[in-house]
Amino acid sequence: MASALAVVGAALIAVLGLAARGADAPAPDRWEKDIAAFEAADQAVPPAPDGVLFTGSSTIRLWDLKADFPDLPAVNRGFGGSAYADLDRHIGRIAAAHRPRTVVVYSGDNDIASGGAPEKVFQDFASFAGKLHALRPDARLLVFSTKPSTARWDKWPAIQDLNARVAKWCDETPWAEYVDTVPVSLGPDGLPRKDLLQKDGLHLNREGYRLWAEVLRRHAP
Repeated sequence: MASALAVVGAALIAVLGLAARGADAPAPDRWEKDIAAFEAADQAVPPAPDGVLFTGSSTIRLWDLKADFPDLPAVNRGFGGSAYADLDRHIGRIAAAHRPRTVVVYSGDNDIASGGAPEKVFQDFASFAGKLHALRPDARLLVFSTKPSTARWDKWPAIQDLNARVAKWCDETPWAEYVDTVPVSLGPDGLPRKDLLQKDGLHLNREGYRLWAEVLRRHAP
């Protein structure tokens, strides 16, 4: 009887151990399919050197780069809904096959909208930028300001805080430039221009992208 109880006890401990290890295991990364798709595309058609790599959240993913930059050797590697923390985690895989002369990035509003404090989001940005520079030390980094929008207007004070931190960092970093689209994104009343946004009040429409492209061209990507 005692022997049987010992066997049952050992089995129960083993089951509980497996359950505990399962609970401690990291959750699957929600962006794995996107990143794997980027890697597959780069393997199928290896990127030419000296291109311009765009990455970031849906503001990048939805951008028709060929329409706005027909003569630019641009590659779109945006993945919608992402944050700077996701770029920090995946930039090695995103940029591995590329030898870009310039990297253009947009992110920040998903980070703030999900409750991220400006100082933490900035830390995620700076970590991402540092990893990118270590991987591609000759590449310039062009960082878009995080945009104001009607859908997330209540987050604007926090976004302004983040933008100020990123702008200061860019001013102090010789290989980075801050691309400020806030002046063209706000109207005379100081509110987000609805004519530049889609019906969701968050994403840019064609006119919004056209104006952003004009601002970006001043930085000669």
